[in-house]
Amino acid sequence: MWIVLGVVLAVAEIFTTTLFLIMFGAGAFAAAGASALGAPVAVQALVFAVVSALSLLVVRPVIRRHSRSALESGEQPFGVEAIEGSTALVLERVDAEHGLVKIDGELWTARPYDTTQTFEPGQRVRVIKVRGATALVWQDDVSSVGELPEARG
Repeated sequence: MWIVLGVVLAVAEIFTTTLFLIMFGAGAFAAAGASALGAPVAVQALVFAVVSALSLLVVRPVIRRHSRSALESGEQPFGVEAIEGSTALVLERVDAEHGLVKIDGELWTARPYDTTQTFEPGQRVRVIKVRGATALVWQDDVSSVGELPEARG
């Protein structure tokens, strides 16, 4: 019974991604272990309650703290997080079907964030999001490196 409950809670966690139900799943698996060792039902229930509570109070906050993005935690972003929000130079026309941009010296396939937009070679765009190996870009307010929008004119 405990293993079935643990599996059901683990599967339910996949759909909620709150790190709440999985803690009760861990309690259920611990109670299944107690059952396998021959513990009475009252002890199994106590093991379930204690492991679930400790998981919620100790383990869940640690996991949530470490799963925050670098931007949320104030740390230096890296990987895809470092690319999102940066500017890119359009090398080949970017439209809903294809495109190529240069981001920090690297070539990336690109698509417009708004599929009705197109960007021509030489334009500067802002990387809004990265999906797989494709940068979703938006019109940037900066037309050339170091030039502020107020300076244009």
